Amino acid sequence: MLNHLMGQLPNASDHGFLIDNMLEFCHWFMLVLFVSWSAFFIYMMMRFRKGRNPKADYYGLRSHASSHIEFMVILVEAVILLGFALPIWGRRVNEFPKSDALHIHVIAQQFAWNFHYPGADKTFGKQDVNLVSASNPVGLDPKDQAGKDDIVALNEMHLPVDRDVVLDISSKDVIHSFMMPSMRVGQDAIPGQRIPLWFRPIRTGEYEIVCAQLCGNGHYSMRGLCKVDTQADYENWMKEMRQLSGGK
Repeated sequence: MLNHLMGQLPNASDHGFLIDNMLEFCHWFMLVLFVSWSAFFIYMMMRFRKGRNPKADYYGLRSHASSHIEFMVILVEAVILLGFALPIWGRRVNEFPKSDALHIHVIAQQFAWNFHYPGADKTFGKQDVNLVSASNPVGLDPKDQAGKDDIVALNEMHLPVDRDVVLDISSKDVIHSFMMPSMRVGQDAIPGQRIPLWFRPIRTGEYEIVCAQLCGNGHYSMRGLCKVDTQADYENWMKEMRQLSGGK
């Protein structure tokens, strides 16, 4: 279902075309398999019909063509897995951007997304689960100076275009799943863990964030919005958020 949804939405990330190409190849491969096996099945029914073979033949088909076809199917599937899927996965988990990337904490809860940005000092303030409240959704420590200029947004994430983004994803309650089909990324949000995810948006615009894991009665309403801005618009938004939060 999610793969189908990804294929229907325009790609907005730097790596997304690799995902799209692999999915398209898999779909065409499955179509060829469906047509080929259907034709083979119909041929077998006609070839060994009762009128032509009134007496059952223990040996049946003596050709090894089906075995060769099965081997070719296994070979193609191995190429898809080893030649495409694993290298893409390896790049996503081993080649995280090391500098100039925007880091954001994404904290899921029933039924909303909290986005925690570091302030001008580029340092996240200390967090304590015991400090979590309605007015302090991510549990920032008010005594920590590094957190004085931090920004917390609810259900709306702003990103600058053409810049690497690293999201550290966690949850305050149950297991959720952060999914952005347009960016071709998804990651479970698990309580007690902070799991990184990265991508680079290449198109400005508004993109939907959904929860892809059934997380309760309000699961259907757990939706957020990602706005990919120009650098100037992103800086203006950050300035407005700092003013609203009482920062400079």
